[in-house]
Amino acid sequence: MLILNREEVERVLDLDKLVDALAAAMADLSAGRLSMPARNICEVREHGGWLAAMPVFLGSLQVLSTKLVTLYPRNAAGPLPTHQAVVVVFDAATGAPRALMDGTFITAARTAAGSALATRLLARPDADVLTIIGTGVQARAHARAIPRVRRVKEIRVAGRGREKAEALAAEISRELRVPAAACSLDREAFQGAGIICATTCAPDPVVRGEWLEPGTHVNSVGMGPGVCEVDAEAVRRARVVVESRTAVLAPGASGANDLTWAIRDGVITESHIHAEIGEVVAGQKPGRISREDITLYKSVGVAVQDAAAAQLVLDEAHRKGVGRDFQI
Repeated sequence: MLILNREEVERVLDLDKLVDALAAAMADLSAGRLSMPARNICEVREHGGWLAAMPVFLGSLQVLSTKLVTLYPRNAAGPLPTHQAVVVVFDAATGAPRALMDGTFITAARTAAGSALATRLLARPDADVLTIIGTGVQARAHARAIPRVRRVKEIRVAGRGREKAEALAAEISRELRVPAAACSLDREAFQGAGIICATTCAPDPVVRGEWLEPGTHVNSVGMGPGVCEVDAEAVRRARVVVESRTAVLAPGASGANDLTWAIRDGVITESHIHAEIGEVVAGQKPGRISREDITLYKSVGVAVQDAAAAQLVLDEAHRKGVGRDFQI
């Protein structure tokens, strides 16, 4: 059994290849060419968190894997990330364990790569101003991923804490060599921004319909108990694309409150969901139809994304001789 720690996973996982791998995986998901039961969640109410098991068999890659992931939104105030995980990969033919790897980086990378895929398919080709809402792990991951699919000339960082936003903007500017600056979380952050990435555990919406200009593309990846990043008016105005209808409409902490609450309140119906991203990849549904469209990609994370990422990690780890073999 191959053991890979975070540094090793980060070293071998190619983000450009991951975006392309997710495109194929999401097309398989929408076509029903895999086995992926619903996320199974164990709540830890006294600490405001949960533990989820996310198994999947992706036949096209012969990957059998499961991720065990915790979500603790209160960690946002401290040094630990809100999401922490491990991924276990099994031999699809025999069921024997093949690998155990850090899943925290995989979760961040595949989530941001999913947003990059959605941006490639849904954002206007000339979108070059990126606003990131949030200052945590996913904010950093999205700052690295989105410029891979659009020529970003300016990055804005909006967070509830000005100091954290300024620090992240400075870090992004140094790393990516793109002008980046902190901004207030209000209408100003949205003006002229062709791409918005909401990467928070916010209980109150950080994306408001009244702030959205025609032609804007929004990625929203926040989910969990009580989390709602996008208000009902923004959902109503947008052409909504999701990873999986079943996943986003799941009850409780597993689904997308942004959508299920808007349905509950009668603002939209389930039919307002325009497409799954895999349907757009396969050409079965259009993405953006006009320059004026407001598009919203709502992500709650699905196991097939972890499987696609884990296979890339394993292939490259074997090629480079990375990781340690361990007999259990």
